[in-house]
Amino acid sequence: MIDTELLREYAAEYGITVSDTACQKFDRYAELLVEWNQRMNLTAITEPQDIVLKHFADSMTALSVLSEKTGLSVIDVGTGAGFPGIPLAIVREDISLTLLDSLNKRLIFLKEVCDALGIRAQLIHARAEEGGRNPKLREQYDVATARAVAAMPVLSEYCLPFVKVGGRFIAMKGPDSDAELKAATRAVELLGGRVSAVKELTLPRLPHDGVEQQERRLFVIDKTKPTPPRFPRQSAKIAKEPLG
Repeated sequence: MIDTELLREYAAEYGITVSDTACQKFDRYAELLVEWNQRMNLTAITEPQDIVLKHFADSMTALSVLSEKTGLSVIDVGTGAGFPGIPLAIVREDISLTLLDSLNKRLIFLKEVCDALGIRAQLIHARAEEGGRNPKLREQYDVATARAVAAMPVLSEYCLPFVKVGGRFIAMKGPDSDAELKAATRAVELLGGRVSAVKELTLPRLPHDGVEQQERRLFVIDKTKPTPPRFPRQSAKIAKEPLG
């Protein structure tokens, strides 16, 4: 379904090598995404080249700020159709992946994807703030990822409670998000984090696309101390009174 050579070309621009086996898995993932999208709303991006660039290549950019430590435990918060978690696990087979989402029907789709691709992942049906208060999940992960879930002050409260001290939270954002990060400075500190890097990236241009290349930001937040027990708050409180 997808042009795997195009996928390899895009990945190579970020120093990532995609094996033949991984290409086969990405191709099957795309097939399942398009098939299931006819039954439920998973994504507005369904053209093969768009899937390669805007879902797969975009998700793989997070590999550049992942530790090379073997067996990293990664939780993808508000994973939706599995981005960036599943692409990361396809390329880094050593990752121990958890996919968390508030909609059970998405998790049914993700289970079929993981079964088809041979990915062993824990699937959790919960809201992020509920998961962050669960002792079995709280501060249990080396890495938390999130892609376009919420503004940074809110997203930090959703994600940092999952991260171990010494781990990191990777927020995947668009080009107009610098103000979000500035607004989240106090929230990050209150939640036990420290902004350690901002990586600016530019996605390749699609062959058929006449628009300018799309910019991305990876906000890397290291967990330096435990998150205070009062966080995360209830969702209504988080939305109404974001930390900042």
